[in-house]
Amino acid sequence: MKDAFGTPQSLLILGGTSDIALATARRLIARRTRTVWLAGRPSQALENAATHLRGLGAQTHTITFDALDPDSHEAVLGKVFAEGDIDMVLLAFGVLGDQANDERDPVSAARVAQTNYTGAVSSALVCARALQAQGHGSLVVLSSVAAERARRSNFIYGSSKAGLDTFTQGLGDALHGTGAHVMLVRPGFVRTSMTAGRPESPFATTPEAVAVAIELGLRRRSETVWVPGSLRLVMAVLRHVPRAVFRRLPL
Repeated sequence: MKDAFGTPQSLLILGGTSDIALATARRLIARRTRTVWLAGRPSQALENAATHLRGLGAQTHTITFDALDPDSHEAVLGKVFAEGDIDMVLLAFGVLGDQANDERDPVSAARVAQTNYTGAVSSALVCARALQAQGHGSLVVLSSVAAERARRSNFIYGSSKAGLDTFTQGLGDALHGTGAHVMLVRPGFVRTSMTAGRPESPFATTPEAVAVAIELGLRRRSETVWVPGSLRLVMAVLRHVPRAVFRRLPL
């Protein structure tokens, strides 16, 4: 169960090598989190992440999880919940894709959508049902500011996040009053290994800053968190910019 400060004692990360997820885990372990499950494809990076978190004092386990195999999600994630209650699930997997290549390769574009949206829908529903059965716990979903409006430079990725964003809002409404809490996180450009080498956008942030925002959102039981917070106002304006003008913006 969460302590008086809203810190989960147990944490399940879907996308166990995510820089944002690991920054969040480090922060929560420093507070009171004691058990961490890292779900992801078997790799040395996943094992290294587990070793790192164990060194911080958390009992850490790894479990094989593939976003592109929704048929396996119920069985795989069910094993985690069978081991005991999970106070927080952080859905942190996703791929950026390569916009220029993906426009020419529909199969590659579909893989982005299947990972970021279809895989997320499947795994989130499995976890949501388990949290509801527990009667407590938070599902935290990493969306993106890219979900707010299609941009020429990343509309394939952005569309997949837009679907995830809408789904998460609806799931939060569906679980309202059950004891399970859903929180949507919309970061801007985050400096991670996934974005390395890409031009930075305005309001760029760090995994550590996102982790701080997630922790604060948990304490407040927020439903939506923007990182940085100023993006809420920026996007409120950009959503209403006429399309002909929006096309000419350097976005």
